[in-house]
Amino acid sequence: MTKILLLFSKFTDVLMAICLTSMAILVFGNVVLRYAFDSGIPWSEEMSRFFFVWLTFLGAIGAFKDNSHLGVDMFIKKLPRQAKRLCYVISNLIVLYVLWLVFDGSWKSTSVSTNAHAPATGLPMSYIYGIGVVMSVGMGIIVLYHLYLALFLKDGLDQLLVRKDSEEEILLENMGTNQKQSLTGGNP
Repeated sequence: MTKILLLFSKFTDVLMAICLTSMAILVFGNVVLRYAFDSGIPWSEEMSRFFFVWLTFLGAIGAFKDNSHLGVDMFIKKLPRQAKRLCYVISNLIVLYVLWLVFDGSWKSTSVSTNAHAPATGLPMSYIYGIGVVMSVGMGIIVLYHLYLALFLKDGLDQLLVRKDSEEEILLENMGTNQKQSLTGGNP
């Protein structure tokens, strides 16, 4: 299962790199063509918008996988281990429900918009709405894997609840340690 998630992660990273590179090339090329040659690529803005939408949703999957989304853990830190596990399971079940809602809405929008086409490129608008399906399935797999880790591995919950400090907190913590070392002559 870990290998599948790692492969999926690499695949989404490659897709994000392709989207970002394509956006940069299309926008830069269009700007150069407009200012230097008084012309442009009519479909470049639309494709850039498509790539941006896909990049945003794929980035959300990547941030979710890395546990980088915002969270408040001051309440969870004070709970005993079993209560932490219960809260983690409940919160992930809520996330699964919301992902189901996103999947359902995206699926309906995708199926309805297969005959609607973008004005400049002529691509079906389902390419835009389909990313909601991809995102909800991708995040759903990650949630199910996290639930498995939390419920069936001995220290899986501890791995999942590792708090990522902000850069400012780390800097302040290091400054405090350095000041203590300078006051004590380098001995912690």
